[in-house]
Amino acid sequence: MKSLEIKNRILLLNIAFYSCCFIACLGNKSVEINDDTAIVSKEVHSEPIKVGANQTEKYLPLLKNKRIAVVANQTSVIFKNEQQSQYTHLVDSLLSLGVNIIKVFAPEHGFRGTADAGELIKDGRDSKTGLPIISLYGNNKKPTKQQLENLDLVIFDIQDVGARFYTYISTLHYVMEAGAENNIEILVLDRPNPNGHYTDGPVLEPEHQSFVGMHPVPVVHGMTIGEYAQMINGEGWLNNKTQAKLSVIPVANYKKVLAYSLPIKPSPNLPNDTAINLYPSLCFFEGTNVNAGRGTSKQFQVFGSPFLDKAVFEFNYIPQPNEGAKSPKHMGVICHGMDLSESETLDYLDLSYLIMAYKNTNDQSKFFNDFFTKLAGNTSLQKQIETGMNSEEIKKTWQQGLNDFIKMRQPYILYD
Repeated sequence: MKSLEIKNRILLLNIAFYSCCFIACLGNKSVEINDDTAIVSKEVHSEPIKVGANQTEKYLPLLKNKRIAVVANQTSVIFKNEQQSQYTHLVDSLLSLGVNIIKVFAPEHGFRGTADAGELIKDGRDSKTGLPIISLYGNNKKPTKQQLENLDLVIFDIQDVGARFYTYISTLHYVMEAGAENNIEILVLDRPNPNGHYTDGPVLEPEHQSFVGMHPVPVVHGMTIGEYAQMINGEGWLNNKTQAKLSVIPVANYKKVLAYSLPIKPSPNLPNDTAINLYPSLCFFEGTNVNAGRGTSKQFQVFGSPFLDKAVFEFNYIPQPNEGAKSPKHMGVICHGMDLSESETLDYLDLSYLIMAYKNTNDQSKFFNDFFTKLAGNTSLQKQIETGMNSEEIKKTWQQGLNDFIKMRQPYILYD
């Protein structure tokens, strides 16, 4: 008995010793135990994230004695504290540092970010600085040779959300293309991608290229705008396979596996982290007769339609005009649907809401519109839903394209 007792004590001491060694080896990592008791390790963020714009010491020398244009909106800021709660606009900051800014180019939603999605943006003049503002979402989406006259370099600094149909990457493409054609340098000040923790969705087919999908990438591409710019150049996607003279200032201390909360909403209808996370999944409703929360205070957090079965969808709301949605879909009409504002963070593209809505609409022949194909980047997704395929079956048809894309983008990746 004594011998058995001694052996048990030795066993317990060994277990304690190796447990201590294991914990010590984890270093600065926290440990979580999931339902299957497997150990999941996540790095603890030790240094504050520093966006490209904040690293003036790296890019001010590139601007010296040059005539500059800035592609910017309300997210183009330099933060004044680690919490990113205080900031100044990039344009204001650079002017105060003596940078010779000649003009500003404005993307969709405008320079101050208040226009509706798809609303025509007009040329104008910034009331604060007096700088001319040239719209890249009006008469032309690509800077013209005349608009680029007397410029040496264009700075691109806009917060993206990592979805193919979010049009800032299309604006990036055209700015790079115009720069390549007119021998003008392009400088991208990088920012984190709040949906950078996953990659999902069908890869766009070239015949369905549009301003809401210009490149053969999945719906959620998992790249920052700086990485994406390098991919546009490296893959020869610019006209005639030209290449822009490109520089990227990366984000410091950034890892895609870490959650990043945007301190400034990137557009009027993406007001918070939940909306940004649900956007890739719910934006498909823009190509249907279902409202995706425009005209409410929960944009891209609710969906509904007067054509959905109210016995299935007990939640309802009435879209009304508001900031970013002057004439929302089904304005003033009761919409039956779902409230997803308390949903857990997604790390995949969720088709279940789209499929559920299609199955429970009162006239399936009127559910989809022509815009859906542009958002999907193919005609097959609509057909798959119409023929009754479930999410898992549909996703299997994407997998090879996703695998090929992930391999293709690897040379351009800047962050873990």
